[in-house]
Amino acid sequence: MKLEIAVVSAVGAGAAASEGAHRVELCSSLELGGITPSQGLMEASMEHVDGRLEIHPLIRPRPGDFQYSASDVDTMVHEIRHLLAQGAHGVVVGALTPSGEVDVHAIQRLVDTAKEANPAVQLTFHRAIDQSKDPIAALERLLELGFTRVLTSGHAATAGAGLQTLSDMVERAAGALEIMAGGGLALEDIPAMHAAGLSAVHLSAKKTVSTLGEGTISLGAQDGADPTAYTVTDREVVRAAKAMVNALNLDAGI
Repeated sequence: MKLEIAVVSAVGAGAAASEGAHRVELCSSLELGGITPSQGLMEASMEHVDGRLEIHPLIRPRPGDFQYSASDVDTMVHEIRHLLAQGAHGVVVGALTPSGEVDVHAIQRLVDTAKEANPAVQLTFHRAIDQSKDPIAALERLLELGFTRVLTSGHAATAGAGLQTLSDMVERAAGALEIMAGGGLALEDIPAMHAAGLSAVHLSAKKTVSTLGEGTISLGAQDGADPTAYTVTDREVVRAAKAMVNALNLDAGI
């Protein structure tokens, strides 16, 4: 079993590398579900990991749904080209039609762009699959499109709750692509994921920090939220997850 960590900073990527994660999903604005990282963040993250793990940037031009306009897809094409040129090992993409099916037209263009930039590119379909009408039908399309893996909570609010569907997806994929459990995944869920045959788990491993002080002026928050709060990678959570994955792999003779 492999461990992937979602990170939003070069320091977070470096922490994941130091604690033995196999790869990171690099993004910005994790509190919005993640959007495409900047080229500067990609470059800095490459320097921090120094080849110790794979970096897979999220390609998502905006928060919200996964129904993309032609302009959105054009933006993602440019993002893919630039981030792969910087050394990304793969890209994380996803798009749906209004009826909740994989948007094959949009995804095919993104896949073709990525493969033109790097024929050995790894392709991950993100949790848009959990908003699809039928995750098994969506998985069929991803197999046809040549994806490397899919990140999913098993069409449920959390991966723990979606365990049965995750197991069904593993059976259907039959090793042709990797089913990676993620979305509300708790450390205590990892052994069950391993037992169900999942070959990877994905955690945000984040904690919130704040510099809120008396007299802090809000710069736009309208919901009463802490205007100074932001998320960082929690090294201790990464370390605990890695120890658990190592133990499971050892028991399995890996």
